[in-house]
Amino acid sequence: MARWRRLTSVAGLATGIAAASVGAVIAAEKVAVGRMRMQPDPAAAEPFGQLRGRQVAVLADDGVPLYTEVSGLEDAPVTLVFCHGYSLNQDVWHYQRQDFAAEARLVFWDQRSHGRSGHSSPEHATIDQLGSDLAAVLAATVPAGGPVVLIGHSMGGMTIMALADQQPELFGTMVVGVVLISTAAGRVDPVSWLPGPLRPAARVAAGPILRGSSRGRRAELVERFRQSAGDLAFLSTRLIAFGDPDVSPAAVDFLERVIRSTPIDVIAEFFLALRDHDKAAALPVLGRVPVAILAGGADRLIPARLTEALAEGIPGAALVVVPGAGHAIILERPDIVTEEISDLTAVALDAARTRERR
Repeated sequence: MARWRRLTSVAGLATGIAAASVGAVIAAEKVAVGRMRMQPDPAAAEPFGQLRGRQVAVLADDGVPLYTEVSGLEDAPVTLVFCHGYSLNQDVWHYQRQDFAAEARLVFWDQRSHGRSGHSSPEHATIDQLGSDLAAVLAATVPAGGPVVLIGHSMGGMTIMALADQQPELFGTMVVGVVLISTAAGRVDPVSWLPGPLRPAARVAAGPILRGSSRGRRAELVERFRQSAGDLAFLSTRLIAFGDPDVSPAAVDFLERVIRSTPIDVIAEFFLALRDHDKAAALPVLGRVPVAILAGGADRLIPARLTEALAEGIPGAALVVVPGAGHAIILERPDIVTEEISDLTAVALDAARTRERR
């Protein structure tokens, strides 16, 4: 009996220590997040997720409805088409929607299974299918065949590469320029942000774990946890997506909400698409038009070597690396993103006019 009492005492002590440790971590999270939220935030009043355009009906070749909006100047000399990234939606182009409203015709769309678009079957959750979807968006929204500048962030950049692979004839005709942001031509490692020793095991386990987490009771539990993660989700998003320690808390909150709104089964299905993506062979097609590549110097998801390989594979591409910026550079340094898109568009239109005169 005495031994049993000792064992239960030890178990109780261990449980108490574990509970205290968890409590200390939670308290530390709240203190850290509280401090971040107390700092001046120039983006606190930004209407993130509230800007809307005119909806245009677009159907993918397999019947999935692709939620698409058109805004800006209807009679502008160029159409800018924005392709968002993995687990995001078109609202992440908040600043560009504002900045170009009086300068260009703007097209924003939600990738299949993301945002307001219809849900895809798992077998069509591929980068190649996204390229076909982009072709459908262009056919439904671009007047008289162009000119168009394509802008893609992360998986959105891969979507543009897939389009170049499938329909190279569009580049140099309808498509006059391309801006690729925080993206790569292939072999993206979705767990690259983890410490080196943990990555091999994470690569092996991530796919099965995500697929398992997207089914049945486990999916319900995972979603419940995601919706209640709170401060932990805020800190994780800030760590993985942003580079600047003084980034706007409002921008972090907004991005975290967007990611959290993406169902776990969609995250699972497109995880493998990112890992298996390889469009290096299509890069010379992009070189037919002016291309700007924009990357964050502190991007934890796309290593610098992949960005450099992308630039080397596209003839004439201009690479701009922003020191200290992370993967979500479109929210972290929107001024630079807007400037690069504007500069590339001007160069692209000049090049297109030169081609027409020949």
